Amino acid sequence: MKTIILFLILIFSLTARSQSFNEDKTAFSNFIKRMYTSSPFEGVKIVDDYDNKYIISVLSLEKADKSTSILTRIAQTKAQRQVSTFFNGAVITSEFIIKTTETKADSSEVQTTVETIEKIKENSVGFVNGLELLTNFDIEEGNRMLFIYLKKIDED
Repeated sequence: MKTIILFLILIFSLTARSQSFNEDKTAFSNFIKRMYTSSPFEGVKIVDDYDNKYIISVLSLEKADKSTSILTRIAQTKAQRQVSTFFNGAVITSEFIIKTTETKADSSEVQTTVETIEKIKENSVGFVNGLELLTNFDIEEGNRMLFIYLKKIDED
């Protein structure tokens, strides 16, 4: 009986593989980190590996005494907006307002103050699901946190 149990344990140990948390994503995450470290960027990029094509959304947020869960939720929403704008486009409008006021300092002197205001609005319609957090880490001496989100693009 002991030999059968030892035999089964030996067979199981030879055929069993150790578990890992998706080695491909870990390697891809390290690749994106190195890419960011060599040349910092934010926004949306398309990245290819050997077998797949991914869209990544990179953004940084100031910590400002916020919890990690709040920062992650804000980052998720912003990443979805970035990717939606990338896929669906956006309508951008700009409004430039010039406000001039005149005041009399003395009886003979008039001071003119010019104030300019520029309003920029961006509207985008669409929804992107399936974004997953690839990695996040501190940057700028821990004052900001960088978030990298990922979505596999299907080749149709």
